Amino acid sequence: MKSLKEFINPGLRFVFTDIDDTLTTHGRLTSSAFQALWRLNQSGVAVVPVTGRPAGWCELIARQWPVAGVIGENGGLYFRYIEDGPERGMKRHYFYETSTRVDNQKRLDKIRTEILAGVPGCRVASDQFCRQLDLAIDYCEDVKPLQPIEVEKIVGIFQRHGAQAKVSSIHVNGWFGEYDKLKMCQIFCQREFGVDLAASLKIAAFMGDSPNDEPMFEFFENSFAVANVQKFVKSMKHLPRFRSEASGGDGFSEIVDRILAKN
Repeated sequence: MKSLKEFINPGLRFVFTDIDDTLTTHGRLTSSAFQALWRLNQSGVAVVPVTGRPAGWCELIARQWPVAGVIGENGGLYFRYIEDGPERGMKRHYFYETSTRVDNQKRLDKIRTEILAGVPGCRVASDQFCRQLDLAIDYCEDVKPLQPIEVEKIVGIFQRHGAQAKVSSIHVNGWFGEYDKLKMCQIFCQREFGVDLAASLKIAAFMGDSPNDEPMFEFFENSFAVANVQKFVKSMKHLPRFRSEASGGDGFSEIVDRILAKN
């Protein structure tokens, strides 16, 4: 990973960013990070949070934050709020139709029972009631942090049932289907801006902090992580190109400073 000083801004139009432990510090959205979002917005950069957090959170974020949209539940959906014009209101796009989403939730309910019985100390994430597509198991947000071997047990249970499972800095998220964060980023850019993201990597960037961001770190030429990524480095195959000195929200603000600096 390189120092931010080595980053030369090619004229970014899109910034995709994780939320937990990238925009937040100890679970809180910092003032520096929120101001950095506004600075990007006011500079004409379309900011899109990409998160494992639930649809209910996405409704608020899309409506009240200075963002172009938000991708939630690990790529299962995106919401975008249109402030003016004939399309004014909330646009909601899902990877799967309603019937498939309902069937998948029934399958996840069975997995939930098995995980809670088989891995003592974990808990269903407190934001589960806001979710429409996945099951989030808390392994260190509101519970005493589990050992890595216990986290792997949770992942294994999801996978034995044919579900995808990703480990974030706080949850193990599981879902059925072939979607992920990266696919929905590409869908979002194409549907909302008519931009082929794969052909436009010089004008796009991603910021993250944990193993579930690896596909994004691999895909984006302009990939960044905040300093707390360091605790996951030994378990990751694909690292970001650049890393901040600060952690969490302050690290995000540090990256934005460099993005907006005149090279």
